[in-house]
Amino acid sequence: MTESGHISYAPSDGLTYDTSDEKYWDKEALDKEIVRTFEICHGCRLCFKYCESFPILFNKLDSQDEEFSDVRKLSDDDVAEVMGSCFQCKLCEVQCPYTVTDKHEFQLDFPKLVHRYNAIRTKKEGNSFGDKLLANPDRLGRISRASMGLANFANSIHLFRVINEKVMGIHRDKILPKFPQQTFDKWAEKEGRIHVPGAEVVLFQTCYVQNNEPQIGKDVLEVMDQNKVKSTCSKGLECCGMPAWEIGDLDTVRKNAGKNLDKLLPMVEDGAKVIVVNPTCSMMMKKEYPELLEGEDRARAEKLSAAVMDTSEYLWSIRKEERFNTDFKSSPNGEVVYHVPCHLRAQRIGFPARSLIKKVPNVKVKTNMECSGHDGTYAMKTDTFESSLKVGKKAFEGMGKDPEVMVSDCPLAAVQFEQAKGKRAMHPMSFLAKAYKEDGFDSII
Repeated sequence: MTESGHISYAPSDGLTYDTSDEKYWDKEALDKEIVRTFEICHGCRLCFKYCESFPILFNKLDSQDEEFSDVRKLSDDDVAEVMGSCFQCKLCEVQCPYTVTDKHEFQLDFPKLVHRYNAIRTKKEGNSFGDKLLANPDRLGRISRASMGLANFANSIHLFRVINEKVMGIHRDKILPKFPQQTFDKWAEKEGRIHVPGAEVVLFQTCYVQNNEPQIGKDVLEVMDQNKVKSTCSKGLECCGMPAWEIGDLDTVRKNAGKNLDKLLPMVEDGAKVIVVNPTCSMMMKKEYPELLEGEDRARAEKLSAAVMDTSEYLWSIRKEERFNTDFKSSPNGEVVYHVPCHLRAQRIGFPARSLIKKVPNVKVKTNMECSGHDGTYAMKTDTFESSLKVGKKAFEGMGKDPEVMVSDCPLAAVQFEQAKGKRAMHPMSFLAKAYKEDGFDSII
């Protein structure tokens, strides 16, 4: 970055967000867009309060021994530090006035720029063993279940966590989810919930529910049953691919997406909606699949995208129907603090979970819109664990000193709250499942 002269804000000839475009993989073309984007962000500074990427960028430019800062004088290491600090919360894209989404002439998308940077880096250098393992949650789940509970036990031993920190790069103090022996789809199969004919919705339970917290998936089905929504599940769904895309592994994203399309699209073509537990996964399937896949899979992804909904988004969509069930039997005491995940905001669908929670009698809802800082594997890694807690500080404070009930659509944000506050937030569907029971909230009072 040594050229001189005016830096145009207009898109350069290096602009593309299409992974099937040869130019996408051209490092020189990417560098042109990095210079342009950094220059615009340097002049705007609206996103100073989100991840560390922007403060790092601004500090590096402000510390230059020049009358006017020049983004072209940033070193490759400087650029790597800025890009490496982005954890894809997407809030800068939501906030930015110059985006493709807003049809602005500058056509900025900082998160996609980072994805492109990581994809080119991965293609050239590969990824570490630890990153590869964390990017494949389903494989981790299989390994952990094969240990017959030993993995859960080992994760509670400090010495093992120290060793694991060295081998896999997972911070020794990070609260890790447990791995039950029975996966969600094994339970669903036992209960006769796989491939139910004529289903209105098919549940994409996500790799987290599949491998770590099946109860959330059970709660979703229970709530759908309470509202007379005919639901089904599918066996053998893969991780949505976001953990792999975070490290620039496009091949794994496409492989997982292809398998999920094979499983889900026949049901979509029969009229079913795909309801998704985690906003990260629904965002991935709605917005990323149609852009990341190629050929026939891209066309199939567009069909899937149109059918994907967040679980609360779907339930709220039938609120005017007679079957919509507001016959709640119990409610918690005190205030319910509802956390809005970043990837829900990125979908621009409003706050359907909050609207549903408000239907429960005697519930007062406080809304918290700050980023929890978990963001996929970012909060797990040794290098970024402390930073994730720093990013999430406002979210932790926003939940109050000792909240009785915390709710978040994101199961990983729920774990992050447990890390910071000693209590895990529950999923909106779990909250509603409790509200339909006479003694639903007795265990938390």
